[in-house]
Amino acid sequence: MRILSGIQPSGALHLGNYLGMMRPAIELQEQGDAYYFIADLHALTTVQDAAAMRANSRDVALDFLACGLDPKRAVFYRQSDVPEVTELAWLLSVITPMSLLEKCHSYKDKTAKGIAASHGLFAYPVLMAADILIVDANVVPVGRDQKQHVEVTRDLAIKFNLKFGEVFVVPETRIRDEVAVVPGTDGQKMSKSYGNTLEIFLDEETLKKKVMGIVSDSQPLEAPKQGLEENAAWRILKLVAPPSEFAEMDARLRAGGTGWGDLKKKVFGCLWEMFAPARKRRAEFAADLGGVERLLAEGAVKARTVARRTLDRARNAAGLNPLAEGRRPLTP
Repeated sequence: MRILSGIQPSGALHLGNYLGMMRPAIELQEQGDAYYFIADLHALTTVQDAAAMRANSRDVALDFLACGLDPKRAVFYRQSDVPEVTELAWLLSVITPMSLLEKCHSYKDKTAKGIAASHGLFAYPVLMAADILIVDANVVPVGRDQKQHVEVTRDLAIKFNLKFGEVFVVPETRIRDEVAVVPGTDGQKMSKSYGNTLEIFLDEETLKKKVMGIVSDSQPLEAPKQGLEENAAWRILKLVAPPSEFAEMDARLRAGGTGWGDLKKKVFGCLWEMFAPARKRRAEFAADLGGVERLLAEGAVKARTVARRTLDRARNAAGLNPLAEGRRPLTP
C-alpha cells in the first residue's frame, strides 16, 4: 500500500491540520509505503511573499517531524522539488472537463472569502491529482473538505486510462469520521481562512488566551448545561482529552455548578499536555535546520525516482517521447 498526503505551508499548523491530516498520516507510515510533501506550489495561490513562503515551508517541516513523521519510514519532500508533478498536471489538464472543476466547492468557498480568482486556484484539483498520481498512491488520508478533490483525481485517472491505456493507479480516500470536522474558536470548521485556529505550537500564554476566547453562550454557572453538542469547547475537548477525563467533565457540566471557564481550562490543559513531547522534539530539529534541509533533499530524490517512471508512462501513452536519461538531474 502506498500512501500520499500533503499539507500547505500557508501559515502555522493548527489542531484541525493535526487531527485531520497529520496524525492519520503519521500512523499510516507504519502500515505502508508513505510519501508526504509540503505543498508549496498549492500555497502560492494565497502566499505570494517569498520570505513568508520559505519560513512557512521550514515551519511545516519542523512541525511534521516534531509530531512524529519518521524520514526512515516515509519519503518527505517539498512539492516544488519534484518538477514532474507540474508536467503531469498539464497532461491531466488536457482531459479535464471545465464542468468538473466548476463543481468543486473549494474554489467557490475561497473566492467567496475574498481570495483572488486565478487559474491556479481554479485548477487546484488538477495539480492535486498530479501530486497523488505521480507516485502511484493507493491511499490518500485527507480531511472531509478535501474528499471531493480526491474524487476528481479518481475521475481523471480513470478518464486518462480509458483514453490512453492503463497508466495510473486509481486511489482511495481515507477519512476519519470522528475528526472529519474540527471546530474552531468560533464554532465553525477550524480554518486559517476563518481566523479561528488553535495553533499546535503556540507559546503557553497565547494558547491559553485563544482557548479561553472560544465562543460560548451565557448559561448560568449553577445551571445544568444544555446543548453541549453544539459547544465548540466541548467538541474540542472530546477530540483531545483522554476518554475518562472527557466523561468526567461532561458529567460535571450536565449536573450544573461547572461553567464554561472550567471547561476551557480543561481544554487548554489537555492541549498543552498533548503536544508537550512534540514541542521538545521540534526544538531539537530547529537547532539543526541544515539537517532538516538534507532530509527534504533526500526525500525529493526518492520521490523523483518514482515520479519519473510514472511520467514516462504517461508521456509514452499520450504519444510524447519519454524523458531522456539525464535530461533533468535528480538533485533538487
